[in-house]
Parts: sequence; C-alpha cells; structure tokens
Amino acid sequence: MVEEKDIEIVILGSVAIDSIKTPLGEVKKVMGGSATYTSISSSYFDVSCGIISAVGGDFPSGFKNIFDKHRIDLSGLSVYQESKTLFWSGKYPKDMNKRETLELDISILSKFNPNIPEKYNKAKILMLGNISPKTQLDLINNFGDNKPNFIVLDTIDHWIKKDNFNLKKVIKQCDMMVINEDEARLLSKEYSLIKAASKILKLGAKYLVIKKGENGSLLFDKTNIFFCPSFPLETVKDPTGAGDSFAGGMIGYLAKTNNYSFENIKRSIVYASVMGSFCVEEFGIEKISDISKDSIEKRRDDLSGLTTI
Repeated sequence: MVEEKDIEIVILGSVAIDSIKTPLGEVKKVMGGSATYTSISSSYFDVSCGIISAVGGDFPSGFKNIFDKHRIDLSGLSVYQESKTLFWSGKYPKDMNKRETLELDISILSKFNPNIPEKYNKAKILMLGNISPKTQLDLINNFGDNKPNFIVLDTIDHWIKKDNFNLKKVIKQCDMMVINEDEARLLSKEYSLIKAASKILKLGAKYLVIKKGENGSLLFDKTNIFFCPSFPLETVKDPTGAGDSFAGGMIGYLAKTNNYSFENIKRSIVYASVMGSFCVEEFGIEKISDISKDSIEKRRDDLSGLTTI
C-alpha cells in the first residue's frame, strides 16, 4: 500500500478495461484509462501521485496491484459495486495515427461524484484528464482555497463539440492545455497551428501543448514556441495511452522540479516524448509499467542529441 503522506500530483481521469487490436496483434480486457497511463508514467519521477476516478465491481483485483507497484494512491478511487468499469474496445488500421472505436461503455461516469481526500489538498499539480468538462470544473471548484499550483487540462473532440461552454470555463482556470493537432484546429477553427495556438491561449491558459503524434509536439506561450521531435522507433505496436503517458512524463518532471517556467516546461516536454515512446512499444501498459529510470535518462539523452548540431 502507498504510505500516508501528502500527494503532489492529483490526476482526474478514467480507469478502464480495454480490448485493443492493431496490425501487430490483439489483447483483450487489459488495464487502461487516461488516469492509469498518466499516473504510471508520472510515478518514475519520484513524486507522490493519486488518482480521482471510478470503477465498477468488475474491476480486477490484479489491476490494483499495478497501482500499488507504482505507489499510486487510490484514496480518490470510487468503487460502484453494482456498475461496470468503463470499457473501451478499438482497432487501429495500418496508419496507427487513426483508430476506430468498436465498443464503449461509459455508463459509470453518470454516477461518478469526484472525491477529494484530505491528503490531496496540498497537491502541486492537478491533471484534468480526458473526462467531461462539467466534472473537471466541479473538481476545480471543490478544491476551493486549496487549488493546486499548476492545473493541466486535457480534452478530446467529443467534449469540444458537445460541451464547448463548460470546456471554455475550465480553460480559463487552467495553466496549461494539452491537445492534439486535430483538436486544436477544431477548438480554434483555424488550420494553421500557429494561428490555432494564438486563439486558444486567448481563452485563458498560460501554456499550450499541441501533440502531433509521430511528428513530435509544440509548446506555446504568448511569445515563445518550442518544438520537440518524437523519439524514432523501429516498431510501434499500440498507440493506446501514448498521449496520457506523454502527459504523465511532463507533469512528473514538473512536480519533481517544482518549476513552471517556459524553459523548464521545455525540458519536461522532452521527458514527455520519452515516456510516450516507451508506451507504444508494447500493448496497453505492458511496457510503460516496467521500465528503468536509467533507460528513461538514456532515451532522454538520445532524444536531446538528435536535435543538437
């Protein structure tokens, strides 16, 4: 079990059961969800992390052992015994930048009322994972005067289309937004990512990260831009969770260093790319849950070396 101490990173998001098919194989009913990938990735940076999420009575006890292995606090995990855990089934074509959802059961989220344990009240970072903007907004408000120092927001096209009103309220209260290039274009109604970033930053966030998959990522504030390439891999087996692992590496480094300047966020983006690259090398959490800190540092050095003249 995780020892009793104040939590430095709080992650709101899904804990799920996934079935995944790609051109390189298939797995069924494996551990998934945005909070799962993000928390495991951030755990490698020697910071205490807790999740706020919900699972059903069918959630396998063996999955909880993975959280324990990474010393992730589950005080904020609500268990609804009569409900089913969020389930997602999907497949990827040869171009694994795209995917098709075959089945999705998110009924448990209709019952979810986020619980903030007392030891989460001194968190440095709050990561608002991919979940409804209304739930994200409620959680921020529930922190009251104990709002974390740095709030990071993730979302998807579904919420941009279905709840743009509440999403923009959340953006106003966040320090950073992390989205992919399609979501940035959808939210801003601009095709140019430079114009898109300018418009999105006017909504309130201080920083914006736009993920471009295998083509790297862009970090913006109102006056600066930083580009980080993706780590080149011979084989990508499963892109599921790559974006969440990316986010976990970024917030893990930021919490460890407790520095939220543009220059330090640039360094965090390099670690984010490294963590995302580990994730896609195997199915589900298989690789991201079993890597060494030495391998993380080596890959970080290798990635940095690719951009040094």
